[in-house]
Amino acid sequence: MTVRPITIIGHRALERPTRKVREITDEIRTLVADMFETNDAADGAGLAAPQVGARWRIFVYSCTDAEDIEQRGVVINPRLQRFGTLVLDEESIEGCLSVPGEGYPTARFTGARVTGTDLEGNEVDVSDEGGVLARCLQHEVDHLEGMLYVERLSPTLRREALDAVTARGWRSRGVLSWDPRQLEADEV
Repeated sequence: MTVRPITIIGHRALERPTRKVREITDEIRTLVADMFETNDAADGAGLAAPQVGARWRIFVYSCTDAEDIEQRGVVINPRLQRFGTLVLDEESIEGCLSVPGEGYPTARFTGARVTGTDLEGNEVDVSDEGGVLARCLQHEVDHLEGMLYVERLSPTLRREALDAVTARGWRSRGVLSWDPRQLEADEV
């Protein structure tokens, strides 16, 4: 397993929809193992394939559900259903490994359900209402559609987020990834 560099805002891989996985190959198995390793190294709640430069419709997650129970897994070719109430309050701060060191209030539904398959081709059905996992499922599927959470922010907060990206110098230095083994997210 390898910790891969995590792409950051401005990287082309984050702006394009992903491709459906048609067959579980050794390449896909290695990618998923590396994604878990990378997510763990970055202390993330989840990581989508585009965040490590891959265009496959895959994400991994490792976060708590509404009952504060740690949930961990992979979903290949996920289909998302949102339910509950759309919420934006002080508990709605969301961050992203592709916009490291930043966090902003982001409106998300209180509930989410994702169905897909695992690495063995078994059906996967993951759902949560009111926990970090519900937010994570929505966030990771957004990545697979080519969308970052900053695109869901109010115009004022979106401008603030983009100003923070500029202030960190990511675009001016041409930096489009970071290595979670070498840098803390707030130092990128």
